[in-house]
Formats: sequence, C-alpha cells, structure tokens
Amino acid sequence: MITGLIIMCGGLLAASNLVIARKPNAKQLIDKLTPYQGWIGICLFLSSIWWAFNQVRSLSAVSAFPVTWTLVTAATVASMGVGFLLGFGLITKYTLRGSPTALARGQQLRERLAPKQGTFGVAAMITGLLVILWPYVGVA
Repeated sequence: MITGLIIMCGGLLAASNLVIARKPNAKQLIDKLTPYQGWIGICLFLSSIWWAFNQVRSLSAVSAFPVTWTLVTAATVASMGVGFLLGFGLITKYTLRGSPTALARGQQLRERLAPKQGTFGVAAMITGLLVILWPYVGVA
C-alpha cells in the first residue's frame, strides 16, 4: 500500500500541470509535496530499479500471473520514468557530477523524457492506484 501511495505521489508531482489545469484546488496539495519532489523521485527511481531486477528474475511467473506481472511491470516503468525526472537534480548532485560524460548522457536522457513527464505522471497515478487496490480486487 505504501508503494502505491509513493507511486501516486510521484505521479501527481510529475503531472502537476495537467492536474492543476483540471482541478485548480489541487494546487495546495501539490505545493505541500513539491519540497519533497527530489527525494520522492530518488525513492521511486531506486525502488523501480529493484522492481525491474525482480521482474526479470520472475519472468517464469508471466504464465501463472500474467495480469499481476503486467501491472507490476507497468508500475515499474512508470515509476522509473517519474523517479528519474523528479529526482534528476539530486541524482546529478550526488552521483553524476564527478563524470562529465555521465552528466551529459543524463541530460540527454532527461531532455528526451521531459516532454513525456505528464504521460509518465498519469501512468504512475493509475498504476499506483491499481497497486493499492489490486490485493482487494485482483485475481491471478
């Protein structure tokens, strides 16, 4: 449940422009989360790397639990994109600043992903909600 909430918070931050355009009263909630944006992004990015590793390890479960496996994979991809975009400032501050080549590659990747930030955010909100609800309504 906590995982789903973190994914949803990251998605809300990533898609904040889209959310505020539809619901202006959501701005107060988003403003409360904004100071933690980088750390939420780092948590999402690192946990999604772990989830991706586990998804590769559990490829044999695709035939037994195809819907669950697909949901977790979608949540992993969405949270990895959102985590990278939200946490990029902290990622560069603590890891990439020592290597100009890595920093340049990170900037290139961020420039390619930035236009899709809203899409990643909406996908993260949806998959985060599904991760929360899946134990109660899901089947194999």
